[in-house]
Amino acid sequence: MPELEDFEGAWLLTRRIDDRLTGQVLRLTGRAVFAPDDAGLVYDETGRLELPGQAAAVATRRYLWRAGAAGIEVFFEDGRFFHALGPGDRPEARHDCAPDLYRVRYDFAAWPCWSSRWEVHGPRKNYAMESEYRPES
Repeated sequence: MPELEDFEGAWLLTRRIDDRLTGQVLRLTGRAVFAPDDAGLVYDETGRLELPGQAAAVATRRYLWRAGAAGIEVFFEDGRFFHALGPGDRPEARHDCAPDLYRVRYDFAAWPCWSSRWEVHGPRKNYAMESEYRPES
């Protein structure tokens, strides 16, 4: 698995979200930037989200990536813990946000191209989200 500093820089991002509740497929194309701060890296994502039957929307998100004892720790923008990436080419993690459960599997086997796949289940959520990243330059 790459080290935290290996992520620094800009990445081209493509995402597919299969919403099993609505039967819709949403697509996002954009850019993710990992920029250094005093404690690690700040992940900023901006993209064009295409929703069936609707005008495209701008989507953004921010996370904090930090080096931790067991690997890379990911936090929400407000500092709350989200999940950790352990060692290996395909680390897995989960995030319990009752009543919803988020499970992720990262794939670094083709580094520097990499991906994440989320499975999300809850009373009002049932989707798979696949994101693929490749270096911008």
